[in-house]
Amino acid sequence: MIESFKRILGAVLGVGAAANGVFMLAAAPIWYDSVPGLAHTGPFNPHFVSDIGVAYLVAGLALIARAWRPRYWPAAIAGAAFMCGHAIIHVLDIVSERTGNVSVDVWLVIVPAALAAWAAFPAKGES
Repeated sequence: MIESFKRILGAVLGVGAAANGVFMLAAAPIWYDSVPGLAHTGPFNPHFVSDIGVAYLVAGLALIARAWRPRYWPAAIAGAAFMCGHAIIHVLDIVSERTGNVSVDVWLVIVPAALAAWAAFPAKGES
């Protein structure tokens, strides 16, 4: 039961992360303008947005791979590690009051990263 839920959650988070990465790569200026509070972090940098877009795409594909084939959980852990590292930066921004929108940081970065980390690890009895 838990194994199935982790796989489904990983798939959902993976699709979301991969879609976000594709959006960042395909339409970086539109992506930048559509995220509330993002302009607070500085001017649009197309190279930086593309770099992070690739990271989200790869992390999402790794979570999808784990959902498709549970034995690929090490890849999902690597993808979740990027998401968690990114989330830690956002937590530090919240604590330092450097964020443009706390609710965006929490619900679109921090919570998905925590859920991805949980979903990435195999459940007891899962190989």
